[in-house]
Amino acid sequence: MNKSFGYIVVEGPIGVGKTTLAKRLASHYGSDLVLEDAAENPFLPQFYKNPKDAALAAQLFFLFQRVAQIKSLSQSDLFNPIRVADFLLEKDRLFAELTLNDDELKLYDQVYANIAVEIPRPDLVIYLQAPVEILQQRIKKRAIDHEQGIDYGYLERLSEAYIRFFYQYTNAPLLIVNAAEVNFAEGEDDFAMLLSEFKNLPAGVTYFNQMTN
Repeated sequence: MNKSFGYIVVEGPIGVGKTTLAKRLASHYGSDLVLEDAAENPFLPQFYKNPKDAALAAQLFFLFQRVAQIKSLSQSDLFNPIRVADFLLEKDRLFAELTLNDDELKLYDQVYANIAVEIPRPDLVIYLQAPVEILQQRIKKRAIDHEQGIDYGYLERLSEAYIRFFYQYTNAPLLIVNAAEVNFAEGEDDFAMLLSEFKNLPAGVTYFNQMTN
């Protein structure tokens, strides 16, 4: 692996498999691991039932949680050469734009500007993509209660927002992976193929690639 890639982020829409891959990478490298913990957000079940009533509270909870997690990660063992996370803080606003009204978004931006300071930049971002139909299937299969109310329209808007976001993303080397048919949980060949891609990634520049099995 390129030694410059010490902080790896796995990203993608709900159900695409980012947490599975992040866990696999952390296990492979014996690295620190930071995961989004949606179960800790008390506003999330209500958000999926009635987004307008709970969107701001749910979004701000996630923002505070993610900032605290990343700051904790940056202060962890300096002798561990690799760290892995399953979220990119910058994508937080992507969700805010989808769910908040104009006044709420202004408040969110003010809060973000005051707390998201000195956040470390990833050395590599892995963006997983999959069709909305696949996302729905995986969400149903993993059977997390509060996710079962997510409708197709929301997933479609979310996926499109991710595509727009990463089309313009230039803050770190970026590897785009077609995750529709790969199996990073159990697929040894798929995981080995991903690791082989790391060896060819340049450091310090934005890099786009589409990996398929």
